[in-house]
Amino acid sequence: MWLKLYDMISFNLTCSKGHEFDGWFPNSDRFEEQIKNKQVLCPDCGDKNVTKSIMAPAVASKGESKRKDLVEAQEMRKMLTQMRDHVEKNFDDVGDQFPEEARKIYYGESEARDIYGNATDTEAEQLAEEGVPVGRLPWVKRPNS
Repeated sequence: MWLKLYDMISFNLTCSKGHEFDGWFPNSDRFEEQIKNKQVLCPDCGDKNVTKSIMAPAVASKGESKRKDLVEAQEMRKMLTQMRDHVEKNFDDVGDQFPEEARKIYYGESEARDIYGNATDTEAEQLAEEGVPVGRLPWVKRPNS
């Protein structure tokens, strides 16, 4: 799947209702800007009152290392599944028409909206060369698929 691509940093976030979640941002300044403009939403309840959670380093012993790796892999899969759910719920699936529709939106020929779909590596490179902001998302398979 293709969407906007950045080198990302992750923050642990909490909404005013106590829901905790991870947020990915291109940099700290962009995080602050999005928080100020109320653009960061809690994935559980949609709350826009979001703050950074306190992050503490965790040090695992040798015996805990494998367990920690498994837990981290499970958490990553859960987060990627939540991201997929969010995209499928809130973005328009344009399928194989993604390159054409992304261009139309970028050049103002089509309604501005969030989209997702399919593109070859070559098509994505061409979009990037034109300045069309796209990126690839890891699209995890659902457990029952």
